[in-house]
Amino acid sequence: MAIRGAGGTPGGIGEFLLGFALAVAGGWLLSNQVIVSGGSWNIWGYNTFGLSLLPFVLGVAMLFFNGRSVLGWLLTMGGLVIVFAGVIVNLRVYFVATSLFNTLLILVLLFGGIGLLARSLRSHGPAES
Repeated sequence: MAIRGAGGTPGGIGEFLLGFALAVAGGWLLSNQVIVSGGSWNIWGYNTFGLSLLPFVLGVAMLFFNGRSVLGWLLTMGGLVIVFAGVIVNLRVYFVATSLFNTLLILVLLFGGIGLLARSLRSHGPAES
């Protein structure tokens, strides 16, 4: 039984491990340069988070009354989607100021690692017939 490499192809284990390490290091350094904060849910100056919970609460109430209620399931799932989308939409992402050298180092590590990962999935052994 032959030992297969990354992606089931012959060879490429070293490239895969090096690429993975580089991509993880670049991703960590990039995420270390980002600040994420939350905002408020406002429409026309009013806080609307409670309003976005109405479909979810109504759906849960309907499901407690009748667990097979299609409308209850639709309201519950739709309410969860609204809340999740609202959280994502109201995030504010800021990049911390850094030097050009650090930025280039981060990008080379991240995309060089991704490139090595992709390259490791190609066959490295003799051509198979």
